[in-house]
Amino acid sequence: MAETTNPRQHPGEPHREGLAQRLNWLRAGVLGANDGIVSVAAVVVGVAGATPATPAILTAGVAALVGGAISMALGEYVSVSSQRDSEHALIAKERRELAEMPEAELEELTGLYEAKGLRPETARQVALELTAQDALSAHLSVELGIDQDDVVSPWHAALASAVAFTIGGLLPLLTILLPEAVRIPVTFVVVLLALAITGYVAAWIGGSPRGKAMLRVVVGGAIALAVTFAIGALLGTSGVV
Repeated sequence: MAETTNPRQHPGEPHREGLAQRLNWLRAGVLGANDGIVSVAAVVVGVAGATPATPAILTAGVAALVGGAISMALGEYVSVSSQRDSEHALIAKERRELAEMPEAELEELTGLYEAKGLRPETARQVALELTAQDALSAHLSVELGIDQDDVVSPWHAALASAVAFTIGGLLPLLTILLPEAVRIPVTFVVVLLALAITGYVAAWIGGSPRGKAMLRVVVGGAIALAVTFAIGALLGTSGVV
């Protein structure tokens, strides 16, 4: 079905249906990519700081990539499942209340619109018209901020997070396998560039300032890489590993 356009809608504002699903994908994907880039890079750079042995670095990197992707997917699935279960429970409760006490629910909806600043008679008329059209949707929207047709999917969030983590984590895993003389500086450059890109894309899609978003992720990634490399180098030179 083609998407209808409201002529009074401002361009670029997220009034379209499915907003929760799209934001859920964006959040899971961006977080997954950032975590994949930073966590895998931190592991391989730390190991590379301790030993130049490529098999050891590769083993640590692959373990971090696979374990991290699974962990991200499980975390997203559990988190979003809990959110979805709560939303379904609230929807069922509201549906039951509308069936058992419709007049009380109408008064409640009227009061909510009065609290938003409408005059009592206007609030009553709005409540009546919305109740006649779709009482459940009206109550869910005003009372709970829920769209029953836009409940987030835990499977979508888990998949987006795992795929994004894997793609992000492959970057430092591949660059750290370069010749020993260049692997560390190239990995630093690639990782920080990738973080800048993910920060920019996230800010661009979300409509927030690009510079701040890029700066946050780049500075955080740089600190993580510097600290893990320093610890690896310290352990390597001290003879611990």
